Amino acid sequence: MLTGLIFATEEAEHQPGVLAATLPFGGMTLIEYQARLLVAAGVGQLLVAVGRVTPALAAAVNRIGRRGATVDIVRSAEEAKAKVHPLATIVALADGLVTTDAVVEGMALEPVDTLLVTPTGDATSVERVDAEHCWAGVATLSIDRLDDAARLPREYDFQSTLLRVATQARAAHVLLPAKAVRSGHGVERDAGTLEVRSKDVLASLAEQRTGWIDRYVFTPVSRLLLPLLVRRKVPDVAIGVGGGVLGVAGLVAIPFWSAGAATVLLFLAMVVLSAGSLLGWLRGEDGHAAWQERGVDIFGVAGVLGVGLVQSLIVQAGTAGVLAVAGVAATILARRSPVVRPPWAATPATALVLLAPFALAGTSTIGLALVALHAGVTLGHAIENLRRTA
Repeated sequence: MLTGLIFATEEAEHQPGVLAATLPFGGMTLIEYQARLLVAAGVGQLLVAVGRVTPALAAAVNRIGRRGATVDIVRSAEEAKAKVHPLATIVALADGLVTTDAVVEGMALEPVDTLLVTPTGDATSVERVDAEHCWAGVATLSIDRLDDAARLPREYDFQSTLLRVATQARAAHVLLPAKAVRSGHGVERDAGTLEVRSKDVLASLAEQRTGWIDRYVFTPVSRLLLPLLVRRKVPDVAIGVGGGVLGVAGLVAIPFWSAGAATVLLFLAMVVLSAGSLLGWLRGEDGHAAWQERGVDIFGVAGVLGVGLVQSLIVQAGTAGVLAVAGVAATILARRSPVVRPPWAATPATALVLLAPFALAGTSTIGLALVALHAGVTLGHAIENLRRTA
């Protein structure tokens, strides 16, 4: 059983009375983002270690609790020990830590009494653990370390005490990956700098998508849109609704306007939904994010089929419709195959993007032929991989 421990005791820089944990981050507070990382790593219980409870912190803790996690506020190692299951493994995050899913999930899989460390004493570190290493803000600990910390005077700083007893217990060290540093990992208590780090984390989330349509089309656009959406605190549901409206308008435009204009509207809808999905993952709204990802696929499939059907009706021939159905069917079959898809693989989104320039040029049938060919090659690649592994 995994239990998350988040420290929220330090004040923000240049803002007396404001806790660093309650500073804005990605459209929510930093502590909510930390909680999202822990829950994604498999944590079922969250402990928030505090010195005092401000209204902003209480509100943030309530929001975390509404997302399904059990949250308890503690003020000492003794209180934390009383709340934790006797067989639990504790994943602790330092006060003000910004990091990524990969770092927390990786540390959650480490053996108990393991510290994430860095050889430098820069913004990626919290405090020194030996002559050569500094703690990088994440630790996987046994409940025995809470016992050790509880034996020491209550006046000692909880976070530092827990780190000290872990070090004295000869906790193992895991070096912070260089990729994590580039993704914005570090401890930050300044609101302005935290906004910059949130952009780094957003970029890191976007780069986890490996398909060519995501890497070269959706991700660059999302990196431009997301900071604006976050700064204005736009709800991810509103973004999803906006993308849905654009998508429906694009589908309606196929028979009543033109295929070219329809593909442009559908492409814009997919861009908006893709950005909204990333924002949903960042904020821990996994359900909303998943629906927006499905929306991208739905509009891609519906757009290709709609253009093929209307084109067949216009020219009084079934070629375009057959190509559209064949391309969509091959794409769906390839995506359902249990093999690793290459970055160039066909998806509903790539189908619409390939079709768009031909639809704008008035040669939709040629575009549909290219979509069917791309999907066929992808399906053939998947079948060949299945044959080799059989």
